[in-house]
Amino acid sequence: MQIILGTIFHLLGGFASGSFYMPFRKVDGWRWESYWIVGGLFSWLIVPPVAAYLTIPGFRQIIALTPTSTIQFTILFGVLWGIGGLTYGLGVRFLGMSLGNSVILGFCSAFGALLPSVYYQFFPETGKTSIGMLLGTGWGQIVLLGVMVCLLGIYVCGKAGMMKERELTEDAKKQQVAEFNLMKGLVVAITSGVLSSCFNFGIEAGKPMAEAAVAAGFDPLYQNNVIYVVLLWGGLATNLIWSLILNIRNKSFGDYVNRSTPLLKNYFFAALAGTTWFLQFFFYGMGESQMGNGASSWILHMAFIILVANVWGIVLNEWKGVGPATRKTITMGILIILSSVVLVGIGNALK
Repeated sequence: MQIILGTIFHLLGGFASGSFYMPFRKVDGWRWESYWIVGGLFSWLIVPPVAAYLTIPGFRQIIALTPTSTIQFTILFGVLWGIGGLTYGLGVRFLGMSLGNSVILGFCSAFGALLPSVYYQFFPETGKTSIGMLLGTGWGQIVLLGVMVCLLGIYVCGKAGMMKERELTEDAKKQQVAEFNLMKGLVVAITSGVLSSCFNFGIEAGKPMAEAAVAAGFDPLYQNNVIYVVLLWGGLATNLIWSLILNIRNKSFGDYVNRSTPLLKNYFFAALAGTTWFLQFFFYGMGESQMGNGASSWILHMAFIILVANVWGIVLNEWKGVGPATRKTITMGILIILSSVVLVGIGNALK
């Protein structure tokens, strides 16, 4: 039952993450940096402590009593993740929802799922899953197989994107993704994917805070919410600095008070996007508490995001005008990713 609940929670988190960029499309007349930082203030500063207060009312005391080194490492990984999150937005701008998410989350899946277990192989901790445990047990091998199958599915989705690139004219690409730029997008997306995996490292670094919350009698289902408060400070710092630099460079500070744009609508949809973004990790924490395996939780989370993002890509006609072979390829990639979710679920059930 725990595995089923964990999978459902990861599905909800994946839906939130794969959908959060949609409200940004409703923002009119603002530069990218303006609506990104308004959404970010809700994602990283406003909503996390509200969620923590509602689920772990004593979160401030827990943070205050946490060793400084734990806080510092959690924030450090948040800063690195923040760079990945910042370039994620750029990757989607240049590649679109389908291809952008497939490339970004492919790298994010591999690094985020496997590197923590490699770390725990050399620095073992009670209750943590090492790469040796995954390699040396039947359930672990199935989980690793699921990871590999997921990466295969992501590769197939990426191949579909390349086929689309060859088939469509520049005008057609611009109609589907206004700022489409394959080479720039790939560089940004790969950078984003590698650095975005640091969010999972940040969760691992901040685990003492989650354990303290459980020890204090709070519901283990929400234990990660106290980590997010600290981890997202790092993400806020990175994104705030860069967005303000762009505001200065592009002279876009006026966006926030420009009455020739629908200000109330813009603030509402930017806030909605930011809140939706945070919900992905709210549900991720709930799913991880049920699964009990960081690698499995991370790969499930990434897989569901890719599935949802590709569905949105289809809804937004990002694959309009491509041939049957390309459509079959993207469909095959999505089906392969679905099969990886099943494999990871079986591995956890056997554990």
